[in-house]
Amino acid sequence: MEKLIYVIDDEPDILELVSIHLKKSRYSVKTFLDARAFEKALREQVPDCIILDLMLPDADGIDVCRMLRAHDAYKAVPVIMLTARSTEPDKILGLELGADDYITKPFSPRELVARVKAVLRRHASSESTHTRVIGGILEIDPKTYSVRIKGKPISLTSTEFKILSLLSVREGWVYTRAQILDHVWDADKSVIDRTVDVHIKHLRTKLKEAGQFIKNVRGVGYKLQT
Repeated sequence: MEKLIYVIDDEPDILELVSIHLKKSRYSVKTFLDARAFEKALREQVPDCIILDLMLPDADGIDVCRMLRAHDAYKAVPVIMLTARSTEPDKILGLELGADDYITKPFSPRELVARVKAVLRRHASSESTHTRVIGGILEIDPKTYSVRIKGKPISLTSTEFKILSLLSVREGWVYTRAQILDHVWDADKSVIDRTVDVHIKHLRTKLKEAGQFIKNVRGVGYKLQT
């Protein structure tokens, strides 16, 4: 599934340069010139990684990072700070606030892409196999392909489990139908968006009271949230 990267920087040339190199590496990219536009997009869809400039026209990137780490829906998103602030205190502050990496300008676009890959790889390995508990009653174990509601096993098809497991990786994150299709059916072009809706309907029924945790985001896709 193609990873979505948000890039926030007040320099259009930087945004274009970073976007070109990330897209060459087959990432989906959305760019923003200020914090306000970024935060609006964030409420609609949470990305897989954020590249954040610290000197924005309408906010301090440090404050933006602090907001991300304080919000349940965003706190697990990897953040790479890309900034002209190169002093040691700035780097220490950024990393202490929870940034996953810190890159100073001028920078190598190829190195930035390598850092993005490394951060996403670390993030995926840390979250891929642990048991996830949603709302205190829904338990999902990727290692055994098992699901329990209040300790009682629930029988799901392989497709249903893949969809539920994907949604549970990042609670509160919105996954588009296209992202779900890519994850579950890979490159099979014969599978249409409507197929996702049908499987979600069946999944909600099987999950009974926990089915309410699967929420539709109109015009976008689905998320798992209590």
